Amino acid sequence: MELRDIEIFLTLAKELHFGRTAERLHVSVARVSQAIKKQERGIGAELFYRDSRNVRLTPAGEQLRRDLAPIYQGLKDSMERARLAAQGKTGVLRIGTISVNNYELRRYWETFRSRHPQWDLRLAIAPWIDPFGGLRRGEMDMLVTWLPVLEPDLVTGPTMFTDGRVLTLAVDHELAGRTRATIEMLGDFPLPLANPAPDYWLEAYTPRQTPEGNRVEPGSVVTSNDELYSLLGMGEIINPSPAHVARYFARPDLVHVPMPDMPALDYGLVWRGESENDMISAFAQVVRDLGPLPL
Repeated sequence: MELRDIEIFLTLAKELHFGRTAERLHVSVARVSQAIKKQERGIGAELFYRDSRNVRLTPAGEQLRRDLAPIYQGLKDSMERARLAAQGKTGVLRIGTISVNNYELRRYWETFRSRHPQWDLRLAIAPWIDPFGGLRRGEMDMLVTWLPVLEPDLVTGPTMFTDGRVLTLAVDHELAGRTRATIEMLGDFPLPLANPAPDYWLEAYTPRQTPEGNRVEPGSVVTSNDELYSLLGMGEIINPSPAHVARYFARPDLVHVPMPDMPALDYGLVWRGESENDMISAFAQVVRDLGPLPL
């Protein structure tokens, strides 16, 4: 089995969707299907149950996933260590960000790189579906997320910024012409649903009911920013976004209406307590030294 085919199998085993797998790996859906069929012929068994609605691992597929995942990760880690050594680097700090305003946070990134040239810094947008899963699986070292985070295995570090709120909706939505929106309006239209994610964490972003006691109803389940903004643009949902979204997602099909009565969101650092190392401690110190950045 070629390394690329292993990557395709493991990605499909995680995404359970041929289209998302192809998009994530920048290949065609036909290439994904071809690789899986080739693997199934070689093994002599189906690796996935698939029909028009669902893709699921078979018992053989699940066994292969468990066996291949650590081997593949070990190969990737070995190549990464060799690449870093060639650059004179001794480690890499991987930070996932649920916020999308990494450019506005560049003082943190630049200060860390200046203070610690022996370490590399990698940034990636993190999903808000299973938001802490990447930390627990070792896919990232730190996470920038809205607070609070009340997980016993995770450490909450310093706050990086505080952001106000805007109501994001389709340009032709009935609320689009307003100059301001209120929390009460959230009870009249469906909102996106992120699942799985802790209830208390989601409620910090969107209240479960309005000040007058009307229930805020979840709408479509969303798994990515692409899905979120597609549904918003089609008018199927509205979303009480952090205010920086208005700067980073200025699209012709969307408007962002200020929500002055919506509580602001604090964004800060989170990491696994048992995984704390010199790089994590050093980056947290950078944030403490600079303090929360104004947006």
